[in-house]
Amino acid sequence: MNMEFAGRGKPSPDKFKHMISQDHDGLAPSAVEIGLTAAIVAVLDNEPVALVVRGDPDSAGATDGLPFGPFEPRQHRTLEVGLRSWVREQTGLDLGYAEQLYTFADRGRHVEQDDASPPVVSIGYLALTQARGGSDLSSGIWRPWYHYFPWEDWRRGRPEIIAAEIEPRLKAWAERQADTPAAQRPVARSERIRICFGLDGTAWDEEKVLERYELLYEAGLVDEARRDGRPTAPSSSELPRLGHPMQFDHRRILATAINRTRAKIKYRPVVFELMPDEFTLYELQKTVEAILGPHLHKQNFRRLVEGAGLVEPTGEMKTRTGGRPAKLFRFRREVLLERPAPGVRVTAPPSRAQ
Repeated sequence: MNMEFAGRGKPSPDKFKHMISQDHDGLAPSAVEIGLTAAIVAVLDNEPVALVVRGDPDSAGATDGLPFGPFEPRQHRTLEVGLRSWVREQTGLDLGYAEQLYTFADRGRHVEQDDASPPVVSIGYLALTQARGGSDLSSGIWRPWYHYFPWEDWRRGRPEIIAAEIEPRLKAWAERQADTPAAQRPVARSERIRICFGLDGTAWDEEKVLERYELLYEAGLVDEARRDGRPTAPSSSELPRLGHPMQFDHRRILATAINRTRAKIKYRPVVFELMPDEFTLYELQKTVEAILGPHLHKQNFRRLVEGAGLVEPTGEMKTRTGGRPAKLFRFRREVLLERPAPGVRVTAPPSRAQ
């Protein structure tokens, strides 16, 4: 699992390792790597992007990974302090808003076959920031998150990859469950597929990002499943490229971050962390669409945002090339004191597969 950051190597195993000193039931102490991983998202030119660092290809051909490093208790007062330190060192970016996502500790994930290195406990974080085209970075690049999850981008309608590649392969995988007695099964695979991917008349739920990725991983249909030795994974010659893979379990962490972002903008005003101080309502709508996936109705969106008291006019105008001047707005911070959940409560148009 060799990953190089620009200008510096992967944190050494000695620095990345924390020993569990107490025996359990007479077993020898085991080594555990505790890592801090940052899913840093922004919107750049109406595209949702994630900050990635490049490394040597792993066995799945993945070169992209999220900024990460070990938690060092002697240097870092808290986990978040450690995360901010690693991000600053690896990319030059000073994080603004950040929150802890989840602790990932599944055995058998993000390892090469026959890898004898210690298991990893990875603590994922979500950070929202404003991208400035790379001028704010000393290393690392902004990459569209739909580069890794092409089935999540519904701005131009239902992505073709669902009907062409995902649906038939998942249904073939579901049919292999028929030999298992119903009493011994959890929720049927076919039912999970229908709910997650909005098949057979079921509405698409934009907040099931992680569930969709985990379903594809379980079915062996993403490159990481083959790399991790999943028994369901076909050979590389049979495996379709369902989005670009990421190193370690970083695509799963990014899926969790997208899931959290899509949910949170509906009840907290975090979308304004991605916006400049002044913006047009068109720019705000395009940012929300980029995050959620589906296209939104222009007039309904404007009525919702202005009616909720989330923004206020600045009194200035912005001249757009080839168009009429547009009013500039800013986030109205007083809304945080007026009600407990001041988010952009948009409802995407229902998207159903026929």
